Amino acid sequence: MTELLADTLDHLERLVSFDTRNPPRAIAADGIFAYIRAQLPGFEVEVSDHGAGAVSLYAVRGRPRHLFNVHLDTVPDSPHWSADPHAMRRLDDRVVGLGVCDIKGAAAALIAAANATGGDAAFLFSSDEEANDPRCIAAFLARGLSYEAVLVAEPTQCEAVLAHRGISSVLMRFAGTAGHASGRQDPAASALHQAVRWGGRALDRVESLAHARFGGLTGLRFNIGRVEGGIKANMIAPAAELRFGFRPLPSMDVDALLADFAGLAEPAAAHFEETFRGPSLPSGDVARAEERRLAARDVADELGLPIGNAVDFWTEASLFSAAGHTALVYGPGDIAQAHTADEWVSLDQLRTYAESVRRILGG
Repeated sequence: MTELLADTLDHLERLVSFDTRNPPRAIAADGIFAYIRAQLPGFEVEVSDHGAGAVSLYAVRGRPRHLFNVHLDTVPDSPHWSADPHAMRRLDDRVVGLGVCDIKGAAAALIAAANATGGDAAFLFSSDEEANDPRCIAAFLARGLSYEAVLVAEPTQCEAVLAHRGISSVLMRFAGTAGHASGRQDPAASALHQAVRWGGRALDRVESLAHARFGGLTGLRFNIGRVEGGIKANMIAPAAELRFGFRPLPSMDVDALLADFAGLAEPAAAHFEETFRGPSLPSGDVARAEERRLAARDVADELGLPIGNAVDFWTEASLFSAAGHTALVYGPGDIAQAHTADEWVSLDQLRTYAESVRRILGG
């Protein structure tokens, strides 16, 4: 085992020991952030608490050209973990622990690589990526700091990802009229019937977009995640609530898609609200998105990073892209292990990522 990997694992063990589950959004400016600050001698460090568990640490040494960003919050653990999720386990070819793959492994490698070199470096650690409320990145972008490129760490198997889908989450409410269910119903009487009919039309609309393409991605990803309402089987449902989400291609117009989905409700939904939106990577219209994708490819080539395929999952790299930065996604681990019980990342992935960061930092 190399010294760099050994240091990465030691830092990762400490990072995993800090409870940064999100929700409940109870992360403070001490704890994991105090640990990271102490591990970055020679850096100018700023820690900012943006409220609701959103804390960021911005660390700079010298005059770096590139910014590395990684989030420290994790999803909650599940009852299916076989051991304490905050006690990292070291196995022959991997480590197991909450957040080792998504994405504390990258954070540990950044710290280890920074201490193995004396080169210029800039890191932005954040704690609200899993909250669908990106206060940390918004606050950073508001400062107007300039970098040639931003490398956002997420599990990409140590390949540079240049494009991914956006994300939109929507809340719909349907209104009907309560009554006995034995008689012939008006099509609009049941709020639940309205919701079900809307779902069928929405799925047909999604199917009509199956051949749309951008950068290796095809079609629109769509999911009805929750439907609830009504009272009992022999009563017409007076109200229903439906939550759905979709993941557009970078070339798709999200506002137009929202208008399409809203228009499929007959009668019109009593309430239609987009509750979260994350832009695609790269952002912009088709021409602008392709220009930004090519710029990110040039950065990956310059840094000697292998280029991977576009991905379906969303990352905060798109927020940097939407603000005008050249951004790509690059990190250790496989997304298939993220958010799972007994989450793990391979030693080979951690070693590859740490060595690439050390090479980029140089000095």
